[in-house]
Amino acid sequence: MSIKVGDKAPDFTLVTKTAEGPALVKLSELTGESNIVLLFVPMAFTGVCTTEFCDISAGIAEYEALDAKVLGISGDNPFAQAEWAAKEGITIPLLSDYEHEVAKAYGVAYDQFLPEANLIMGGVAKRSAFVIDKAGVVQYAEVQDHPKDLPDFNAVKAALKGL
Repeated sequence: MSIKVGDKAPDFTLVTKTAEGPALVKLSELTGESNIVLLFVPMAFTGVCTTEFCDISAGIAEYEALDAKVLGISGDNPFAQAEWAAKEGITIPLLSDYEHEVAKAYGVAYDQFLPEANLIMGGVAKRSAFVIDKAGVVQYAEVQDHPKDLPDFNAVKAALKGL
């Protein structure tokens, strides 16, 4: 079962790759500073994931104006994520959930990812969006069962405007 509106967001510490090298990002250290938009995607270097994160990067000023920090999460390693970001111009921080523990904690991990396409990989994150307020409480939650379906970003922004 995925995390619902009103739930305390599960804390996590994940790795991101910066210009200085790997760095740790802890959710609980960010929530007091700004609202958080967590975006889970299945995997780097795929069409829909790339389009989603490029679009978010291009429109990041709108999220910043709503006092929100956007974080992208996938099960890829941080070095692959950094290459993906550099290649595609993705500017949001990408966090590596390599062990799929955060996807499981948020209830968004596939048991088997796309077996009909012979991509049988357990733990891959479903495309999902969570808005977390400064108190660490989930104010919006959307989980897509099909990896090609995008979250409703107008609803994400509406949730942010309500905070």
